[in-house]
Amino acid sequence: MSKAVVAVVGSAMMDLTAYAQHLPEPGQTLVGDLFTTGFGGKGANQAVIAAHCGAEVHFVGKLGRDLFGDSIAQNFKNLGINSVHIERSDTATGVAHIWVDGDGENRIIIIPGANSEIESAKAVAAVSSINDLSVVVAQCEIKQEVTLAAFRAAKARGCTTILNPAPFETLGTELLELTDWLIPNETEFGQLHGELPSNDQVLKRFRPGKSSVVTLGSRGAVLIHADGSIFRVAAPVVSAVDTTGAGDAFVGTFAYGLASALTAQDSLNLGVHVASLSVTKKGAQSSYPTVEQIATLS
Repeated sequence: MSKAVVAVVGSAMMDLTAYAQHLPEPGQTLVGDLFTTGFGGKGANQAVIAAHCGAEVHFVGKLGRDLFGDSIAQNFKNLGINSVHIERSDTATGVAHIWVDGDGENRIIIIPGANSEIESAKAVAAVSSINDLSVVVAQCEIKQEVTLAAFRAAKARGCTTILNPAPFETLGTELLELTDWLIPNETEFGQLHGELPSNDQVLKRFRPGKSSVVTLGSRGAVLIHADGSIFRVAAPVVSAVDTTGAGDAFVGTFAYGLASALTAQDSLNLGVHVASLSVTKKGAQSSYPTVEQIATLS
C-alpha cells in the first residue's frame, strides 16, 4: 500500500489546562486539582494523530517566535511531521485556556495569535507542491479565506478535502461545495443545520449529494453517504477522564484512513476507537494512543 500523504492546514496552540471537580460560577473562586501545559490546536492535534496512525503528514501554519512556538516546532520534528510550510511571526503563538471538570467535560477559550496570520498564497503554494498528496484537512481556528484557497488548490489536483467546522462559524457556499467530507460534532451540526441529528431523516437532509460524518461523543459517530445512506459506529464503553482533543483524534484518524485507501466505513470505525481511547487520559495530544496501540485497532 502506498504511503498515506496528508496535509493539515490549520492551527497550532499551547494548551493551558486547569482540572477541578467543579468549575466556578461567575464571581466564584475555587481551588483546582491540577494545572498542565500541553501541545494543542485543532490543526496540530489532527496532524499529530494522523502521524501516530502512520501517515506522512505535512503541516501548514504559523507559530510565534517565542518559547511556545519553539516547543511546538520541536514536537513536530520529534514526531516526523514535515514542517517546511510552517512560518514564524512576531505575534505570539496561539494558546487555548481549558477548564476540565470532574466528569471530563471541558470548556475552552482560544486566543489564535499567529494562527490568524496564515496567508492564503502560502497555503496554496504548500498544497500545490506536496508530492503524492491525497487528503487535505482544515478547521475553523484559522481564517476561512485561507481554508477556501487551500481547498481550491486541493481540488485542482484531485485531493480529498475534509473540513472540521470547529469552532462553529457560518461557512461560505463555495467552501461547502469544495468540501468532500464535512465533520461536525452534534452541537456544530445543529448550528449548521438548524436542528440536532436526532434521527436518520434529519441526517439525510444535512448535505444532499455530499458526504458528512457527525461525531456523537460517547455514542460514537454516524456517516452520511452522498447517496443519503447512513452508517453508524457505536463507541466502546470507557471511563472518560478528559474529552479535550477527542474530536480532533477522530478527524485526523479518519483522514489517515481515507488517505490509506480504507473505505469510509472502516475509516469511521478506526476513528471512533482511536477517539475513545483518547478520552481515557488527560490532555489533547498527550492522550493520543501510540502507533503500537493504534495498530491493534486497525
